[in-house]
Amino acid sequence: MKKVAVTVAVLALGLAACAKNNTANNEMTANETATENAAATDMNASMNSEAVATNALENIQDEAQNAQGAVANMAENTTTNK
Repeated sequence: MKKVAVTVAVLALGLAACAKNNTANNEMTANETATENAAATDMNASMNSEAVATNALENIQDEAQNAQGAVANMAENTTTNK
């Protein structure tokens, strides 16, 4: 009889250890969601920063080409207006 009681107690403890803890699961899910949202925000910020940097570089290239054209025009006007 003692063996049966011990066996039942061990099985009950085993089942209790496997019982679903919804509060802990919900907290873990909320933490994972918050982490994923933060990662998505960081990714969006870095993508926006990359777009801003790319636009700035393109603007610099355009300005450099415009300056080259202005210098070429000035040189041409200088030689033709002598």
